[in-house]
Parts: sequence; structure tokens; C-alpha cells
Amino acid sequence: MIRIIIIGYMGAGKTTVGKALGKELGIPFYDLDWYIENRMRKTVKQIFDERGEEGFRRIEHNMLHEVAEFENVIISCGGGTPCFFDNMEYMNGQGETIYLKATPEVLYGHLKIGKGVRPLLLNKTPDEVQKFIREQLEYREPFYSQAHHTLDVNLMDNFEKIAITVDKIRDMLKV
Repeated sequence: MIRIIIIGYMGAGKTTVGKALGKELGIPFYDLDWYIENRMRKTVKQIFDERGEEGFRRIEHNMLHEVAEFENVIISCGGGTPCFFDNMEYMNGQGETIYLKATPEVLYGHLKIGKGVRPLLLNKTPDEVQKFIREQLEYREPFYSQAHHTLDVNLMDNFEKIAITVDKIRDMLKV
């Protein structure tokens, strides 16, 4: 049985890598945020707006416990998932955890060109976003660093490099 859980800050490439790895291994991939949206029939932003971050984190915790019970699965988690409740400890007990690590500058660049709505970044200026990323990474690093494996993804900026990252994960996990 394979159960791989990918963590890291928003914009690190968790969904991109998870999809590519799932395709390569021929096993289902679940993005936890997408799973939550499908189950709740609301966007993450709508849940944040209606229930606040605390309400969203409780739903996220419950959905993590649901999807992490699946067998032969790859899961990418939201950037904050490892930092709440016992989520990191739980994920480490459920499967192989991989932290996709990138610098604040790289993450900012990815988020700037990304198309998704990021509730935690709404209404912030570029300078405020950069400061927010640095502060959050500093807070979240102790959680992220508990992952079984860490992979530097600072240079993952094209399809070839995504494929190289997937190969590195396969080698790391021997899958």
C-alpha cells in the first residue's frame, strides 16, 4: 500500500507534483482543498467567509482524517494543514510525508502568477504579501520540518523540472 502526503507552503507546487506523481504511479491523487470543496459544496473562500479560519481548520482536520484513510493514494495538503490540531503527527503516522521546501521569494513569485484565490492573501499589497509569507514560513517551518522527507523545489519552474522532482520522490520513497 502506498500513501504519500505532500506538505509545504502555498505556491510550493504540492498539487502540481502530486498530480504528476499520481499519474506516474497510476494511483489516485487528492488535493485536500479540492476534496473539502467537493464534500462541502462550497469553495475554501466561502467556508473561510462563513466560518472563519478556525471553522475551516476544523473541517480541514476532519476531511484529512477521512482522505488519509484511503489506500494507494497521494494527497496534497493546504499550506496550513500541518500546523493545526495533531495533523502533522497524524499524517506522519498515516504514510510517507514530503515537505516541498522553497524560499519566500520563490513562493511569492509562484503566488503572484497563480490563478487561485488565496483567502489568507486577499486585500494585501505585494509588500504585505511578501512579509506575510516570510512570517508564516518562520512560524510553520517547525511543523513542516517534521515531515519524513524534505525536497528543495526552488528551481521547479517548468515541466522538465517537475518530472525531475517526481523522479526524486520516487527514488526517495523507492516507489
